[in-house]
Amino acid sequence: MARVNLLLLMAVIATALYLVHTQYLSRQLYTELDRVQQDARRLETERDRLQVEKRAQATPLRVERLAKEQLQMRTTSPAITQYVRPDGSVIPAVAPVAPMPAATTAKPAAKPAAKPATAARATR
Repeated sequence: MARVNLLLLMAVIATALYLVHTQYLSRQLYTELDRVQQDARRLETERDRLQVEKRAQATPLRVERLAKEQLQMRTTSPAITQYVRPDGSVIPAVAPVAPMPAATTAKPAAKPAAKPATAARATR
């Protein structure tokens, strides 16, 4: 009978030690889980802050100011635009305006007689 009691006592002590070890591991895992959740909250807060900062940095006014100041860029206009053909020749965007001769600035002469519609189309 003493052997059975001793065997049962050893089983109870082993079970108690296993229970203590399991609780210790459970507390360690809970502590690690809490720390990871805090890190996740911190990272989420930082991500939100960076998103706000990114939106503030990408405003059209700021981009335009940086382009003008740092990159010395300027807005386009037909006067400075040039188009390049595939062969490498340059086409100005605005054709140069030919100066008007002095004769055309004078008072126009009397209108010529009206032409028939078919003759007007043929001369075009």
